[in-house]
Amino acid sequence: MKIVVLIKEVPDTWGERRLDLETGLADRAASSPVLDEINERAVEVALAHADAHPGTEVTVVSMAPASATATIRKALAMGATSAVHIVDDALRGADLLLTAEVLAAAVRRADYDLVIAGNLSTDGGGGVVAAMVAELLGVPQVTGVAALELSDGAVSGDRVSDAGTMRVTAELPAVVSITEALPEGRFTTFKGIMAAKKKPYETVDATALGIEPEDPATARYIMLAVAERPARTAGTKIVDEGDAGEKLAAFLVAEGVA
Repeated sequence: MKIVVLIKEVPDTWGERRLDLETGLADRAASSPVLDEINERAVEVALAHADAHPGTEVTVVSMAPASATATIRKALAMGATSAVHIVDDALRGADLLLTAEVLAAAVRRADYDLVIAGNLSTDGGGGVVAAMVAELLGVPQVTGVAALELSDGAVSGDRVSDAGTMRVTAELPAVVSITEALPEGRFTTFKGIMAAKKKPYETVDATALGIEPEDPATARYIMLAVAERPARTAGTKIVDEGDAGEKLAAFLVAEGVA
């Protein structure tokens, strides 16, 4: 079986995160870059299957700056078979749809059986890329699952919602996105780190994938303005002098809540 895992380099979750006010993009220099934790879990799901099924190939695919090589190689050190790194300055600041188009084009070249991704990145938080990739590939999607079972011809998972737990199943090939309910990624070892240096690592650009990032015929969203988050100000304090209820009601009306 051939499994493709979509991974992403993000600013450290525990570090400072801010926007570049000139470009409107995330300031990648604000904190150390790391492999998104949800992607580590996605890699772990693929590797766990590979451990139990010899011959399984796990390829990681990432659209990231050239500087993300070390982050991508972490997935190889964990045990992935190979990596595809999409590097192109024209893709800087790509919106969700363009990102999905690029990733789908890379996956399409990989002769895959299953695509695994995280359900939500910690920096962008769009939560729709996996579904978009499935749509572009024309395959079923099993998204937001908290448990996963993989057989030779199908994939099944449990999707948890406020209404209960749904059992969803799709025939392969398919796209799956997982939640943080799945196990954490395994630690890398010195042996794994050394082995990662010799594993296949392909670098491609948008043109090689048949993508035109700046195609004027393709509608993209446009950011009109970006501003720094205003400083927190003191709230309104209501002292109960027998009329606190009236004051609170008046405050809510003034704020447009009531």
